Parts: sequence; structure tokens; C-alpha cells
Amino acid sequence: MQFEYTPKVKEMQAKLLAFFDQYIYPNEKRFYEEINANRQAGNAWVPSKLIEELKPKAREAGLWNLFLPRSPRAPQGLSNLEYATLCEIMGRVPWSAEVFNCAAPDTGNMETLERYASEELKDKWLEPLLAGEIRSAFLMTEPAVASSDATNIECRIERDGDHYVINGTKWWSSGAGDPRCKVYIVMGKTDPNAGRHEQQSMIVVPADTPGITIKRFLPVFGYDDAPHGHMEIELKNVRVPVSNILLGEGRGFEIAQGRLGPGRIHHCMRSIGVAERALELLCKRALSRVAFGKPVANQGVTQERIAEARCEIEMARLLTLKAAYMMDTVGNKVAKAEIAMIKVVAPNVALKVIDWAIQVHGAAGVSSDFPLANWWAHQRTLRLADGPDEVHRNAIAKLELAKHMGLKPEDVKMPVARGF
Repeated sequence: MQFEYTPKVKEMQAKLLAFFDQYIYPNEKRFYEEINANRQAGNAWVPSKLIEELKPKAREAGLWNLFLPRSPRAPQGLSNLEYATLCEIMGRVPWSAEVFNCAAPDTGNMETLERYASEELKDKWLEPLLAGEIRSAFLMTEPAVASSDATNIECRIERDGDHYVINGTKWWSSGAGDPRCKVYIVMGKTDPNAGRHEQQSMIVVPADTPGITIKRFLPVFGYDDAPHGHMEIELKNVRVPVSNILLGEGRGFEIAQGRLGPGRIHHCMRSIGVAERALELLCKRALSRVAFGKPVANQGVTQERIAEARCEIEMARLLTLKAAYMMDTVGNKVAKAEIAMIKVVAPNVALKVIDWAIQVHGAAGVSSDFPLANWWAHQRTLRLADGPDEVHRNAIAKLELAKHMGLKPEDVKMPVARGF
């Protein structure tokens, strides 16, 4: 495996770091002040003016839609390995990915539309998403069932002439709180009597379709994540054209397998970035504070944690790069063990480093004066989002056991796990 970046990627990395120095880091405080001002004015769900100001600058710098490989509609898209170093940088400031049109869940939805939608659906929805003009949400997780097993999904998608009628309740529909969210990709059951993995389908649903009700937003450890938001949504007799189905009935599980692979590794790339940033804050705080007669940085426990953090971040990065390399060279199906492994490793490493940084900051670490508490809350959700740790560990174990049972990796059915 060759992880040396090409001159093109090195140039883009330098551009992105310069962009962060000029526009992102100096505006971190302004972003949260803007969101809090909207919240205090009674409407937290107002798009960020700062992000809209920065988007044209990112496009002008050539730092736009970098996540989508092999797409004629986004020729600037990079391979997973090339994108890894840039996505890691974006992870250093969680809200920054949207500036470059590389934010979830839009990235996963754009990849889904690119790979599986008709040209008509691409023209209508993919193009404005690629332009950063609208946003989207992915509706898979449900409150009434354990969505860690996607075959449990109960939302019904039933054919009625030239339309499908959708009924069900979804929650943790990230991004649905944003008023720019104009389209959903919904997963539901078209045939409960089909095979276990052929019951599900995915369909494109305009967000303003009659019968859709946003019932409430769901805070994460007290954070509303405005203006993004995580919503509970009721779909009651929602009618959309038959042409909005992706690939055809019974293909939802297959699409989910393709969609969640890139989404999972993007989360992991960003987790490495936030872990690096947390380690930086830890070191700076440790050097600036004195306890028991010497700098906190000179305390043995602090040095041990700094060393362990550096080791674990490097190991997580290498596993991320290996998974990205395999996705590019042998495909997501062959790389499924590596994708599952990094999905377990990266958020847990980030959580550990952030937690140690909070300890060094003392009470300040859990306050809003520093971003550590917010980062911790977000990383903790990643141990559930796109599949809980337990599901990925089970998958890894099955693949390992298969080696000793005469089975090929492709013979092992991987679960589709989405949420909470």
C-alpha cells in the first residue's frame, strides 16, 4: 500500500490549510455567536450567514465537492484515499465541512443519487445539492424498532397506480431541521413477504410533499445542533411518483450497503481531525497551567496520556487510510472488514483524547468556553450513528471466523445498521 499523496493532493492540502487559517479558525467564535443569537431571537433554525459567505470562496479556491469520486457531474471529486487528508482537516472544525459542500448527510445522499438515481432525479435533486443550493436528509432510523438491524424497518412504501404511498415515522433524521432541506431519501418496506434483505426499498421524497409532519427536534446531550437538527418525522399517506424509486423495489438494502460505506469512513476521517485538535488543546492547556508546584505538562499522568493519544491517533489514521485505499482498489464489499474496524476505532479514539483534554482543562473543559464538550457529544453519537459499535464488532468477528470455516469474505452477509 502506497499512502504517499500526489502533488495535486498536496497542493489541495496546502490550499485547505491556508483556507482554514484565513477563514475558518478566525470565525469559530462568530459561528456559534450567530447560532446563539438566532436561538435567543426565537428561531434557531436559520441558516448560517457565515457559511453562505464562505461557500463562494471555497468554490473559487477549488475546494468544492471533493468527496464524490468518479462522477461526471463533479469532476473535481477525489478518490477515498485522496480525500482522507482533506476530510481530516475539515474534521478539526465540525461545522466547516458544509463550507466545502462536504457535509453529512448531503454527501451520502449525493453519492446515493449519483450511483442509483435516474437522470431525471439527478437533474432535479443532485444538481442543486452539488451546487450547495439546497440540503437533504436521510430517513431510515425509526423509534418503534431497533434500527441497528435495518431489516426491522416498519415504514411502508406501497404501490398505488402511478404513485407510491408512504406511511411511517422516522427519527434522528439529521439535517431535516434546516429550512434549506428540500429532499429526503426514505427507506421503507415495499414487500414484507419477500426475502429478509429484499423487503426494503429507497425512494426520493420532496420535503414539501403533503402528509409530511416534523413532529419535534431531538437534542443530543442537550445540544440542538441548529440549524442542522435531528428530527422526528411522520409520513402519513405521502404520495410520490413511481419514478422516484431508486433502482426498483427490493433494492433498498443493496443501496444502503453502498451508501453507508463512504459515509462511515468520512465520519472516521473527521474523527481523526477532531482528535488531533483535542490533543493540541490538551498540550497547550497543560503547558499553560501550574498545579502542585509544576506545569501540568510535567505531571507524569499527563505525559502518559499525551503519548498514548499520539500513538492511538496514528494507529487510527493508518487504519483509515488502509480502508480508504482498499475501497478505491478492491471495492467496498472487499473492504467491509476494514470499514467496520475503523468505524469502531476512530470514534472511540477521538472520545478518549477529547476526554483527556477535558480533564486537563478542568471545569472549563465541560463549559461552553471551549469546544471540547460539544465535540465529545458529537463523537459519542458516532458510536451509534451508521451502526452501533456492537453491530460492527459482530460483523468483524463473523469475517474473522469465516477464514477458519472455508468461507470467502463475500459470502458473509454484512448488516445494514443506521442508527440509534
